[in-house]
Amino acid sequence: MAVAAYESFLIKNVSTISSLESTLRSVTWFLPGRFKDAELASEALSTLLNVMSMYHDTLLAKVVHSNPRYRPLIPPSLHSRFTRAWSVKSDVYKWAARSLELIRFTELVVEMGLRRKVSNQNRWRGILLLEAIKAVLRLLMLRITRKPLLSPPIPEREFDPTSLPQVSPSNTSSPTLAPSSPAASPPATPDHLKNNHEPLPHPLISPPPTRSNTAVEDYLLPKALTTDSVKPSLTLVRTMSSPQEWAAEIIYIVRPLVYAGLLFSKNHKSKALSTALALELVSRSLRRSPPSSAQLERAEYARRDKDMLWYLLRGSIWETYTRPKLDAVADRTMHAPLIGLFGALLKDWIPLIDEYYYYTAP
Repeated sequence: MAVAAYESFLIKNVSTISSLESTLRSVTWFLPGRFKDAELASEALSTLLNVMSMYHDTLLAKVVHSNPRYRPLIPPSLHSRFTRAWSVKSDVYKWAARSLELIRFTELVVEMGLRRKVSNQNRWRGILLLEAIKAVLRLLMLRITRKPLLSPPIPEREFDPTSLPQVSPSNTSSPTLAPSSPAASPPATPDHLKNNHEPLPHPLISPPPTRSNTAVEDYLLPKALTTDSVKPSLTLVRTMSSPQEWAAEIIYIVRPLVYAGLLFSKNHKSKALSTALALELVSRSLRRSPPSSAQLERAEYARRDKDMLWYLLRGSIWETYTRPKLDAVADRTMHAPLIGLFGALLKDWIPLIDEYYYYTAP
């Protein structure tokens, strides 16, 4: 009963709730360093917002897809089509993907709690347990799809909350159901058009429209159909066929677990960064080269390549190269007008990278 009431409230006030989520998410960036345990409060708020947003997205997607009158202005992205198709096809994939995202949202606040309540050794055991669970979930999804994994593994919200269909009062007890019948009367004329008596310009006496400088090809190309636009959603990423492709994906999946395990080991801690980077490069060299038409797979590999920049914030690279440079930038800008806000924010965030694994974890 309480869940149904909350869902009804969400759908009626979805635009306001979305604005509130966005505002609170921005506030979390400025909390660290403001008071004792401010980073814990900031991350707890961020975790709560992420979890609630995932729940809201799931509910709103049900409302949208159950309403036959809803027509999105922009077609869904390839990522949303692929991940939603697998979520519909396999319940195991759906719950594994949601569990993986839930862990990703909560792992940092869990680490902060462990750091305050248990010893450092037990904190790392908790981190290893989380990484092991994440690796198992990813391997499970890999076994189900037999395709390279996408990140995130669940569809993202891609519609304007204000464009959601209105729910009639008769359906308020079950907000996930679409209205059963169209409105009895046509929508009223907007107030700003009621007194609009200006005649339309005559086509023979009106000046010709001005020519746009944009080339016709530039206008039509984004609207043209591609091969991915007409493919079935489940086949947007090609199935892995060779042992080399499987090895590349498995190495990429177990890489964070190996990195955390080496950091936990006293004897091999110094080799953690080089080993993780080596596994990253091996996986990159073994993976297949998708054709230009495989837009979704190419986008995923491009994202993985960009994520390698995070190594600048890890291990010896962070301690000997990146941190001294960021410290110098923060010291130079802290007392400058306007830019000083950025310097102070940077100064508050630098110690958190030293103290917590999950701020820069792979």
